[in-house]
Amino acid sequence: HLHPTGRRIQLLLGLPATSIVEENAPAGVSVYTFNVTVFPLSSEGIAIHPTIINSNPLTKAFDIIPIGGLAYRVVTTGNPVLDYETMPKSFDLQIFVEDTSGRADLNTLTVQVQDKNEPPVFQGNMAIQTVVIYILEGSRTPPGFIYQVEAADPEDAQLQYSLAPASVPFSVFESGAIFSEREFDYEKDPHSYFLNITVTDPEGLRSTKTVHINIINTNDERPYFITKQRIYKIPEEQSPGTIVANITAKDPDDEDFPSRLFYSIQSSEEYFSINPSSGVVQVARRINREALPLHPNISVVVRVEDSPSGGQASEMEIMIIIEDINDNLPECKPSTFREEINENTTAGTLLLDLRNFCKDTDVDPPNNLINFTGLSGLGSNKFTLDSMSGRLVMTESIDLENPTNLRTEVFSLTVRVQDIAWPNYSSKYPLYTFDIFLIKPVNEYFPVFGSLLYEFNVSEITKAGSSIGKVNARDKDWPPSVITYSIVAGGGTRDYTNIFWINPTEGDVKILARLDYETTQRFLLTVQASDQEKTATVSVTVNVLEVNDEEPVCSPNFYSFQIPVSLAVGTNINGFRIVCQDRDSDPRSFRYFINEGNVNNHFTFSPSAGSNTSRLILASRFDYDSGFDTNWIYRLRVYITDDSLLSARDKTTDLIKTGTVTLSIRVIPNPTTVITTTPGFTLVTRKENLYSESAWYVPFVITLGSLLLLGLLGYVVLLLARSLRARRRPARKAGDAPLIHFTYCLSSQQMTKLNTVFDGEARDPVTGKMYEFNTRSGARRWKEIKEPLQLAPVVQVTPSATENVGKGKDKAESAGKKETTEKRKEPTAERKTAAKP
Repeated sequence: HLHPTGRRIQLLLGLPATSIVEENAPAGVSVYTFNVTVFPLSSEGIAIHPTIINSNPLTKAFDIIPIGGLAYRVVTTGNPVLDYETMPKSFDLQIFVEDTSGRADLNTLTVQVQDKNEPPVFQGNMAIQTVVIYILEGSRTPPGFIYQVEAADPEDAQLQYSLAPASVPFSVFESGAIFSEREFDYEKDPHSYFLNITVTDPEGLRSTKTVHINIINTNDERPYFITKQRIYKIPEEQSPGTIVANITAKDPDDEDFPSRLFYSIQSSEEYFSINPSSGVVQVARRINREALPLHPNISVVVRVEDSPSGGQASEMEIMIIIEDINDNLPECKPSTFREEINENTTAGTLLLDLRNFCKDTDVDPPNNLINFTGLSGLGSNKFTLDSMSGRLVMTESIDLENPTNLRTEVFSLTVRVQDIAWPNYSSKYPLYTFDIFLIKPVNEYFPVFGSLLYEFNVSEITKAGSSIGKVNARDKDWPPSVITYSIVAGGGTRDYTNIFWINPTEGDVKILARLDYETTQRFLLTVQASDQEKTATVSVTVNVLEVNDEEPVCSPNFYSFQIPVSLAVGTNINGFRIVCQDRDSDPRSFRYFINEGNVNNHFTFSPSAGSNTSRLILASRFDYDSGFDTNWIYRLRVYITDDSLLSARDKTTDLIKTGTVTLSIRVIPNPTTVITTTPGFTLVTRKENLYSESAWYVPFVITLGSLLLLGLLGYVVLLLARSLRARRRPARKAGDAPLIHFTYCLSSQQMTKLNTVFDGEARDPVTGKMYEFNTRSGARRWKEIKEPLQLAPVVQVTPSATENVGKGKDKAESAGKKETTEKRKEPTAERKTAAKP
């Protein structure tokens, strides 16, 4: 803004100016102070207080704050902190102010950043944390370089490094590299050192950081065993976990720490395990002296290591002796011995030597010695047994014919077999039994059935797998024989080979498939009973009981037809008649009813029950005009049951079967008015008052256009007739004549849409012509045929007029196409209410 005299108005007093501020200045440090001159001389005269609207370079490091009255101060914001080494050295701040009268001023304050000496700064890991260095003891870490200290001076001055305390075996070079001066021994030297590293610039500013050095103990000593015992004895069959030995060792590297030794067994045997931490040797699994090829003396090699993954190690061998115990029972095989002898065997005959059948598997005597005592059982007084040798000898002969034998065929003798050594185990089976067969049984009787004839009654709806009866047979042999049953004849049909099955041990007869009374009413089976040598047979009659399990079957089971909407009530629809049959029901038992699709109950069957035939009857008239009826297609699902002869009580208990028939009925609307088929033109007039009485030109234009169009059509017909005579070609059929069709319609009502969707078709019973109809609205139209219709002209066209085709044929065809196009466009006009033609 300029003063009216042309001079610039200065509102910012003391600007432009240059100011200096030191780097690293915190927020709120004063940079420059200036005043504002406005009228009136108060802050109320300022509309926009002094504001930094731009800076070059762009920064948010400065801000303006009022200090009272019209004085203001430029201060640092601390965001960001000014840095002489990394940021611009000078900033141009553009300060803007505006008073309430609309006067404004813009001036520049140049701020120069002044360098300031800063202490050195550590870099890398030392800048953010205490560096920890690990040094391995011994020769693995020889004297030399261990770490490089990184530091820098903001002013790029030369830095000096120093280390404290001076007594540590480390030094720092001028480059900041830290060196160790000797090898370290973990067992003798301190385990850690703390080094204070100081870096100093030429002006004496310094920074200090700590480096922590740890001496790492290395595994350089072999562990050694302190256990002296080498031979251990344990009995066999000790439970897993039983302690055998406690092996201990030490590692010189672990003098100041808990033991970190790891124990393992190096030998291939699997009977023992060792605790890897404590060195306790335990039984790992069952040790059986009798199991071959187990040796009684087992050598175990124990290894101790000071690292789980290998390191310094030592090994020692111990011997574990397995002692035998009397832990096995005497065992006799077979546990039940059977021998057959003649009844006339003489006294003193050796029957058995039990030592050939009994033994003790213990390996050392006396654990494997046994004796035989306690001979007992029926007839034991006829035998003697030696307790040491186990020899069984007959003392007297046996006569089966003697009445005192009481039909005894088998002598069951028992012997106690026992260990001699403590704890005197008896055999696995406390009494060893052996049977002596004196007489071999003979099968001499045939099986006999409990009845001479079996007869079973079974319903035809009995489920497959059901039991229908049982047969039983026995014989008089001793001991009783085992009887098995089988069906040897009957029980099959043409479709199934085996319908019946008999339990071979119980004699229970079952059916394997559903029976059908209508196919087979009776089955004759032959059942055989056998005792493995002799057989007997019996006849079994199975009577199949009839049950109502067949449903009525009707013909036809599906039918589709059409009926007119005006069909009279009581009419047999299309002469339709249903004929039903049922294999197991009387034809008089049929009952007919429509279960689905009979909307408004227009259809019924007559008779509805008591006959195997019935007719479909129209029960009530259709009413589409009032909206009562809306469906034009009826899909009826007819149910035919065979229960009409049953009482109400029987219907709740007896089986009832139902057959189904599906009927599809299409209702055809009334056909449209019959159109004459006389060849020629048809003039249909439709009036429509779309103009007022004052619009006199409308009828004039319409009349004139009609006359011109009729004249053009007459001229085209004349040209066609001349062309046909000139060529004298054979006459065509009336159906092949070219179509010249002109229709002009007028209506006294408004136009309406005629593009109705016609989704059904039917044949007019009067004329025999096909017409289309809409099943919802009832709208109808004559169906278009593929051949073009020839409409009658005003003047009758004789056949001679179509005999020849001349040069005017093309014009006539084009005129006909034009008229047809106009006719197709005409139905798209709209009218609110339908008008009669």
